[in-house]
Amino acid sequence: MTDETREYEVAVVGGGPAGLTAALYTTRLGHDTVVVNRGGGRAAMMADTHNVVGVTEDVSGKEFLETAREQVESYGTDYVRGFVESAERRDDGRFRLDARDADFVADAVVLATGFSDAEPDPPLPPTGRGLHYCLHCDAYMFVDEPVFVMGAGESAAHVAMVMLNFTADVDLLTRGEDPEWSDETDRQLRAHPVDIVHEEVVGMEKGDDGWLAGFEFEDGRFREYRGGFPMYGRRYNNGLAAELGCDLGDDGAVLVDESGETSVEGVYAVGDLTPGHSQIPVAMGEGANAGIAVHYSLREFPKSLADIESEGEVPPDDVPGVSEKLRQAAREFAAGDD
Repeated sequence: MTDETREYEVAVVGGGPAGLTAALYTTRLGHDTVVVNRGGGRAAMMADTHNVVGVTEDVSGKEFLETAREQVESYGTDYVRGFVESAERRDDGRFRLDARDADFVADAVVLATGFSDAEPDPPLPPTGRGLHYCLHCDAYMFVDEPVFVMGAGESAAHVAMVMLNFTADVDLLTRGEDPEWSDETDRQLRAHPVDIVHEEVVGMEKGDDGWLAGFEFEDGRFREYRGGFPMYGRRYNNGLAAELGCDLGDDGAVLVDESGETSVEGVYAVGDLTPGHSQIPVAMGEGANAGIAVHYSLREFPKSLADIESEGEVPPDDVPGVSEKLRQAAREFAAGDD
């Protein structure tokens, strides 16, 4: 625990598309918000941005996130580079997040810590461009191109069959592992024109354009590939959620309701940390949905009739409900549009 404690209405942990969108909404809806981001993440590693309307494919994930960060900061969000090591609910009902350089106290927490793709083991030789983890983002890139799917589980077998919608040249590489898919999936798979290759990968070639050209296998064969999809599962970054007592699914995803709230009141989870499709537009939608839900839970007005009867009418001096910090940020933003 550090000596510095910074207080907010909303603390967002994670600076990917979901977290930044949640912060955009809570800030623009009048709540002092901080984003604490350790850096990295799946979106930051994208060479190109796919499937985001209004964002062209020549925009890298890093550029996309940098633009988003600048945008939310222009509205008055505080953005802090840091790693939240632990979290707890205090006796007063607020949440404390302990980071390496500061502590953050907030009325509501949005967890947007995502997951990490499990890497092939042993690792592949560096492929350059051509190693992909998002079927829905990248299958379009392989229309009529030779492609591999790597793995020995149910998901690998399923994705190999799905890729036949885009190309007739699909190999399923088990790299010497015994298939773990079910007998039913095996019958289904063998009824599709997918070539199952069991030999281990021993070498790799890249083309002059930097894309993968193909793999060499231990039996001496060389197979051409434009790229492919390793399917080894995901590791959810759910430590803070577990520490706060949030319910988790069997796979480790954080379970949420329709508003994005977890089983712990005041704690929300969005994006890749939750079940569902791992897509930037989906993550942004979840961030927006949670941001609005947080606003409903925290907004000062309107006062309920019960509060009015017990506390009296709202004095004119008590409005507006937005902090002076955000009022100033909003004035500066509006002045910049003139």
